Amino acid sequence: MLTISTIAAIATALVIGLAANHYRCRQALEGGDETSVRDPLKTLAVLLVAFVMVMAAQSYDTASQAASSEAHRVDQLYEVADYAPEPQRERLQAAAVCYARAILAYEWPQMDKSHRMDSEASVWSSDFRRHFKELAHKNANTFEILVDVDDQRSAARQTRLHEASPAIPPTLFWFMTIALAATIGAFAFGLPCRRRPSHVILLCVLAALFTGSLLIVEDIDRPFSGYIRITSEAMADTTGDISSDFAQDHPGRPLPCDIRGARTGQTDSPER
Repeated sequence: MLTISTIAAIATALVIGLAANHYRCRQALEGGDETSVRDPLKTLAVLLVAFVMVMAAQSYDTASQAASSEAHRVDQLYEVADYAPEPQRERLQAAAVCYARAILAYEWPQMDKSHRMDSEASVWSSDFRRHFKELAHKNANTFEILVDVDDQRSAARQTRLHEASPAIPPTLFWFMTIALAATIGAFAFGLPCRRRPSHVILLCVLAALFTGSLLIVEDIDRPFSGYIRITSEAMADTTGDISSDFAQDHPGRPLPCDIRGARTGQTDSPER
């Protein structure tokens, strides 16, 4: 809906500007000179586009880094847990596999609608902390490393969820849209009365570039649901790797979750 409104705003400004130019030229005996209003409008439009695109790009980059970091920390947590004694080793590694599966199956598909932690995944992060407490008096060095890795995982998850929300306020986006539409209208209005086809072509190209800029900003401001979306490939790779590792490290031992990461036994309190 927002995409259609953006295109409609620019197209409407172009049509109105050309219509006003036609009316002006009919009233004038001489050819139309360039209007001075275009230069400040053009400057404002360019500055707004640059500012908003930087905001959107930074948010997109932060979201991408958070998604990759979370997957890496889950893999690292599984590897560090290998230094823990049993039974905490198996329990932590099983929880890591189930957490990754739950993120993929439950939390990731909801990123475009809900930006909250999914309870199916959060029960496994609660398991991490429970097993850390059991490990604290057995292997202090491994305990400290695991806690640090889990803190980084939790921070990356929170950042990923936070950056899923649009970084650009709707008011700012529509102000930019109106400014670009006004710029197009002013350029159309200021076309020479004895214009050549190249004038109209260049005006249409400018309108297309402005429209494309708005659509790109709108798309990357939704980093997990737009056309240029961040995929779950990093977490999917981690899930495959640690699932295979668990089967090799603990042959014949079942995971406490199904293929989607849902607990097959009792559920702990979710992560807060």
